[in-house]
Amino acid sequence: MSESHPPTTPGATAYGDPEATSPLYSDRPVVLRGPESLGGLLLILAGIVAAVSLVLDWLADDTISGWGLLRKAFADLGGAFTDGGLWQPLVIVLGGGALFVLGLVLWLPLRSHRAVGVVALVVSLVITAAVLVPLIDAKWHLSFFGAGFWCAIAVAVLGLVGSLKAVLSPRRSSGSHR
Repeated sequence: MSESHPPTTPGATAYGDPEATSPLYSDRPVVLRGPESLGGLLLILAGIVAAVSLVLDWLADDTISGWGLLRKAFADLGGAFTDGGLWQPLVIVLGGGALFVLGLVLWLPLRSHRAVGVVALVVSLVITAAVLVPLIDAKWHLSFFGAGFWCAIAVAVLGLVGSLKAVLSPRRSSGSHR
């Protein structure tokens, strides 16, 4: 007697079930799209320090606050940039506000935070230039400046470090493979 075998069809097992297929997902490490916590925190702190500088005196021998300097800069907006006027407080405070917003964006889950980091780096470099110009004019005598300007220096430093952290941080992966 001959045994009867079930007909074999492609994709079927001896019992008629379809063959197991490979999964549709990859076995490569998954890229985490979490926040850029440290870079974002540093940029948020830069924005907060810029806001604090508004209530502090920027010069040691004068009682003009950052808010007073900002009002003068807005009143003379046309000459602030052309006549060597008060562009520095304007750039520092408004740039600090921009860094605050960019710091909040770094806390969003994005595929990469490098683009936001590059924008923050450009803003931070402009703020740094706005801090260096008065320092060079004062021949690096720090006793000329008040607490508000020290906050401006902190805005520049926090902005540079936070933006560089966002630009230079590689994507993290959940697996051990690189």
